[in-house]
Amino acid sequence: MNAPAGSPPPLDLRPPGNRVDPRCRQWWTVQVGVVVIAGLVGLPVLPLFFGPWLVLAPVAWVVVGVIALVVVPRVRWSIHRWEETDTAIYSRSGLFWEEWRAAPLSRVQTVDKSRGPLERLFGLATVVVTTASSKGAVRIRSLDAGLAEEIAQRLTVTAEGEQRDAT
Repeated sequence: MNAPAGSPPPLDLRPPGNRVDPRCRQWWTVQVGVVVIAGLVGLPVLPLFFGPWLVLAPVAWVVVGVIALVVVPRVRWSIHRWEETDTAIYSRSGLFWEEWRAAPLSRVQTVDKSRGPLERLFGLATVVVTTASSKGAVRIRSLDAGLAEEIAQRLTVTAEGEQRDAT
């Protein structure tokens, strides 16, 4: 199927090719660790309210937590992908609810870079590409902070040129 004359080339809908920064695995491990520790704070009081059989709940929580500390970062690493082309920015994430996003550069409204405290600790950043889509922004998490800055600048310049061409 050919595109009408003067229209942008169709998007190449395929899996994005780039992995996120390897340091994200440590970041994700810390996130899981925080959840496991937070859960341990409340679990010891459960037997007081719901019976002595719940005395094993903290043990089960620790076992599940240790498994999650090993498995979650590896699975997330295998799933998260992103790619930047001359015509669009792509991202893929999610295990059970897989999300593939493609934002044509001609539709980009804003490009932002954000960094939470843990991301800064690990030298990572998130690029947020906002379009007029009702599904919201395309987020590329867990990028090297320097690379995220380069991508944000490049996308801003490219999208500005695309918008000028579209008017």
